[in-house]
Amino acid sequence: MNLGYFSYPMPVNEPVLSYAPGSPERKTLKAVLAELKSEQVDVPMYIGGKEVRTNKLGELHPPHETAHLLGRYHKGEEKHVTQAIDAALAAHASWSSMNWETRANIFLRAADLLATKYRPYINGTTMLGQSKNAFQAEIDAACELIDFLRFNVHFLSEIYKQQPISSPGMHNRMEYRPLEGFVLAVTPFNFTAIGGNLPASAAMCGNVVVWKCANTQIYSAQMFMRILKEAGLPDGVINLIYVDGPTIGKVCFNHREFAGVHFTGSTGVFNNMWETIGKNMANYRSYPRIVGETGGKDFVIAHKSADPDAVVTALLRGAFEYQGQKCSAASRAYIPSNMAEEVKKKLIAGVKSFKMGTVEDFSNFVNAVIDEKSFNSIKRYIENAKKDPKAEIWVGGKCDSKQGWFVQPTIIEAKNPKYVTMCEEIFGPVLTVYIYSANSFEKTLELVDTTSPYALTGAVLAKDRAAIELATDKLRNAAGNFYINDKPTGAVVGQQPFGGARGSGTNDKAGSILNLYRWLSARTIKETFNSPVDYAYPFMAEK
Repeated sequence: MNLGYFSYPMPVNEPVLSYAPGSPERKTLKAVLAELKSEQVDVPMYIGGKEVRTNKLGELHPPHETAHLLGRYHKGEEKHVTQAIDAALAAHASWSSMNWETRANIFLRAADLLATKYRPYINGTTMLGQSKNAFQAEIDAACELIDFLRFNVHFLSEIYKQQPISSPGMHNRMEYRPLEGFVLAVTPFNFTAIGGNLPASAAMCGNVVVWKCANTQIYSAQMFMRILKEAGLPDGVINLIYVDGPTIGKVCFNHREFAGVHFTGSTGVFNNMWETIGKNMANYRSYPRIVGETGGKDFVIAHKSADPDAVVTALLRGAFEYQGQKCSAASRAYIPSNMAEEVKKKLIAGVKSFKMGTVEDFSNFVNAVIDEKSFNSIKRYIENAKKDPKAEIWVGGKCDSKQGWFVQPTIIEAKNPKYVTMCEEIFGPVLTVYIYSANSFEKTLELVDTTSPYALTGAVLAKDRAAIELATDKLRNAAGNFYINDKPTGAVVGQQPFGGARGSGTNDKAGSILNLYRWLSARTIKETFNSPVDYAYPFMAEK
């Protein structure tokens, strides 16, 4: 029973803690890291609120310390996907009809738990499981995930307020129903916040969810699932399972009650999903919602008027924070000839100053890439560049897997602007630079726009306002998130809604009101107070 209209004002972004020497948060986090490493966790799947153990075990190792065992997780199979769907559908009626303020407060409580009691644990599991340094974990696993939960509550409350007008003698209203069926959330390794937001945003709208996280993100995903349960999320609303991609697709995309997919991952996988869903349309109760954020080949272009130091900082941070494993990471740069030598010198010095190693040493700027498959793929690009006369390695290029999956940040100069590392997504700490004639800025903008099939993020650096305006116009469709005089990474919920178009996804802007509309199905209700009792209209009269 609704007894009032409840207000959820625009929140403020969660403050980022510094973890500076001597700070209490640094001391607490260090202690939690030691605690987490001292035990081996047994990670079940969560289906219908129950902890499901199969005894078919996978191991969890820190990418930067592959000899250490963090714990084991229980692998699922086809029957567990079916069980998760059944559990979700069983929860649908009660969850979808639950009062909005009750649903909202579950997620607001989860945000508060993340901000306080569990902050060092969500950061610690992200650091150890995904090889993120303390700052990268803080802005992701703590702040961004907290912001997703709080801002989405506000955004959804604003949607619910949007109502049609009513003429005299009637009342019109709009219901924002959840989708009919279940939503599949498929989440990546690189952001704990994305791993939490994709299932939670759909569930917040009253949907029930089957959540398949990347195996390389299980350690932090299970921590968030535990937090949701403590916050009061009812059994079956979100079901976390560990299965391979083909298995989840086979069951979910052939199920009559499949209502939508919320996805972040590779463009190839998303394209295959879309194709499969299209072929199965006759099987579904309704048209599924397909929401995806996929690949990127993100650019930085500097104008001849740019500050060289600003260009260098944007590239060092934009390309190499979290080992370049961000969808938004700068991976191709266009540097004008008038500052090329200065930028080159400072980039090389910057990379050489980086410390690389474990996450427990807070002085390390760079840690390990996520796993062996990624390590081998990145290494292959680097080794090919070393042998190619069309490329020159400025700095880096070393790969070492003795203790972890370490790839030294690498900068390649491409002699050809369409060289392979200027075009293909690498998803690692590799930046490719092309030097263009300082007087060919507009021509180079056309090159930026046409080199890659992706359109996720990009940046222009310039002091000349006309150059900024020209780049903003010419690159209008080249990036869904466009940055002026900054790196192309670091989108903040409520400030820079995130998502790209072209080969980078459906641009449904996580962190904004737009994304939530995708998980709602509106119903218009017209109520007439005095019903007509004669079919005839006045125009039909003869006189």
